[in-house]
Amino acid sequence: MKLSAFGEKFTSHSGILSLMDDLGNALADGEDKVMMGGGNPAHIPEMDAVYRQRLRDILDSQSEFTRLVGTYDPPQGEKRFVREMAAYLKRQFGWSLTERNIALTNGSQAAFFMLFNMFAGSHLDGSHKRIQLPMAPEYIGYVDCGLSQDFFVANKPDIEHLDQHLFKYRVNFQDLVIDDSVAALCVSRPTNPTGNVLTDEEMARLDSLACQHDIPLIVDGAYGIPFPRLIFTEATPHWNEHTILCLSLSKLGLPAVRTGIVVACESVIRSLSGINAIMNLAPNSIGSLLTLEMIRDDSINGLCDQVIRPYYENRARFALNCLKRKLGDVPWRVHKSEGAMFLWLWFENLPISSLELYERLKARNVLMVSGHYFFPGIDDDWPHKHECLRLTFTRDQQTVEEGLTILAEEVHRLYR
Repeated sequence: MKLSAFGEKFTSHSGILSLMDDLGNALADGEDKVMMGGGNPAHIPEMDAVYRQRLRDILDSQSEFTRLVGTYDPPQGEKRFVREMAAYLKRQFGWSLTERNIALTNGSQAAFFMLFNMFAGSHLDGSHKRIQLPMAPEYIGYVDCGLSQDFFVANKPDIEHLDQHLFKYRVNFQDLVIDDSVAALCVSRPTNPTGNVLTDEEMARLDSLACQHDIPLIVDGAYGIPFPRLIFTEATPHWNEHTILCLSLSKLGLPAVRTGIVVACESVIRSLSGINAIMNLAPNSIGSLLTLEMIRDDSINGLCDQVIRPYYENRARFALNCLKRKLGDVPWRVHKSEGAMFLWLWFENLPISSLELYERLKARNVLMVSGHYFFPGIDDDWPHKHECLRLTFTRDQQTVEEGLTILAEEVHRLYR
């Protein structure tokens, strides 16, 4: 059996496959693993209660139950949700949009696959276009989305040392070159894996560059504004006709319902809906109907501000304090935690690669993620790529402390 180029590409090893395989097996096989590698959100009791009650309400209504499981939605997504989402964004931010600016997908990962390949890759005029990442490290899930080779180009960041153990990445605009081969810019805000939040000034400069070159600025807001608001610093939400804003219901506590939300100009939404029809017939309805009322009455805002964000802020604070106690005087740094649900560790002059460190931790039933996966478009052997590790702090405090204790033991052993 011979595979096509598509088959070879999408069945070969990838970082996101490794990550999800580890995550799925760790959570499903019942073994005693310390899972600090995946992006699975925490199970917050207050949020679970909201969704259970909403599901009961749906089950008690024959018409709502039929909408949930027995009716195809349009390729653009569940009509009431799309309409209410447009109204919500207009109420919250004054953005000039309508339901024609919203489309749903079966998860934001599917949205990026469709959007990236809408713009980048082989064009009918024979040219080849790429997605420009203004700063890497960036999300591991982007890496293998392209249907062609040479799909991403990325900038190394400026690294600002804030204190002995704290640092922050910033966009290096001086080296950011956008030429005719660039089809779109893409950033995540907050950034997965680092927890970095691009400043309003950085976003304004990227928006200006996108407008100047007449290309879209794709903003991955899966952890950001307007929901789930996992931003621990000041940040103004951003959208205009050149912006494609991608949102998700996953980090609200609904990863299994696979619901992505794309906010874009009408022509992009029409194109995305067409691809949706070919690939999926229609996006699923479950996430839309579970969250419809909280979007309609704005109660989602209180849940984000009073339940979700404080929960993760406390988890981040606890993990950082653990790191300070356990890592001691080894040459370690952590990216300033400005959002999302991860800490990004940098071990300067690490004696082994981050992938080898990952394997050592895995042998002790601790799962984190090697940092080298998060640098798509940076093809040189920059040592920094192999000195970083991403960990998630969403598990209970006992699990997080156990995982960081084992990490510290392995790292101290390396630097002796």
